[in-house]
Amino acid sequence: MTPDTRPAPESGTGGESAVVVRNLLHEQDSPFELAADARRGLISQPKTMPPKYLYDARGSELFEQITELPEYYQTRTERGILRRVAPLVVDRVRPTVLIEFGSGSAFKTRVLLDEMRRAGRLEGYGMLDVSESASRAAAAALIRDYPGLSIECVITDFEHAQPLPFYGNRRLLAFLGSTIGNFEADAARDFLRGVTGRLQAEDAFLIGFDLVKQLDVLLRAYDDGAGVTAAFNLNLLRVLNRELDADFNLEAFEHRVRYDESEARIEMHLVSRRVQKVRLKKLDLEVEFAAGESLRTELSHKYTRRSVESLLEEAGLVLDLWETDPDDLFALCLARRR
Repeated sequence: MTPDTRPAPESGTGGESAVVVRNLLHEQDSPFELAADARRGLISQPKTMPPKYLYDARGSELFEQITELPEYYQTRTERGILRRVAPLVVDRVRPTVLIEFGSGSAFKTRVLLDEMRRAGRLEGYGMLDVSESASRAAAAALIRDYPGLSIECVITDFEHAQPLPFYGNRRLLAFLGSTIGNFEADAARDFLRGVTGRLQAEDAFLIGFDLVKQLDVLLRAYDDGAGVTAAFNLNLLRVLNRELDADFNLEAFEHRVRYDESEARIEMHLVSRRVQKVRLKKLDLEVEFAAGESLRTELSHKYTRRSVESLLEEAGLVLDLWETDPDDLFALCLARRR
């Protein structure tokens, strides 16, 4: 059997919970092909690194701190929308299983799990995330609070099509936090197409989209006064130092944020404070940085309803529900296969 046709783990007799962890990254014997991504990104012009490498254990901790910052409106705004629409979504989809891409701490997810439990339908929760430590911690907390819940943690680079857990169950998929905005435009479409191809007829897909808004609001969200986002960004260099035996000096780089209006996206960069050379021993690679030269570490696209509908259409999905907050900062949409 392929993983997508394998039965979901049983909850056990007497309402016992079950947790299954499958680390596909370990099975592939490569942490997201970091070496290849680093070589390709650091010799390109401009220099780039995929944002998934921000999320090691320390990076995941820092991001959880970011979500609680006053400048970072996304999490609390999405949470408010989710609380309001969860009953409608669960009533419309009638899922027995929730599958989440980029589950992290699964904090927001509890709104959906609670509603599914109230509806008497909650059986399983599938977590797809890059961090095994964060997934295990979240799963341990969930089985305490949701007796009888079956959990499957899939540690994976979910940018690429992977079999989804709990095949055969009625599933609600969720991709919250506007993480879809971290993809290049073509990659976002390809990711959604990959998900579309794995949706069962009765499945539905709940997606969070950060909306276009005033520039000052956007910039503050990615450059907070406490410096937590800066620490999160600089942590990427620690990952490269640790995994590739590099010698990045974190004090020689600074965090900067830019907005590209033509692409409707925020860009996070690490900018070299001076002329310098960095050695990555495991790659046998030396990289030169000019003073003021940047390494782009993250994109965060912003959307309108029209651009979301266009993206969904290209991916073979149709918009079933669109909900925003009163200030039109953020949107949750429910999509289904055409």
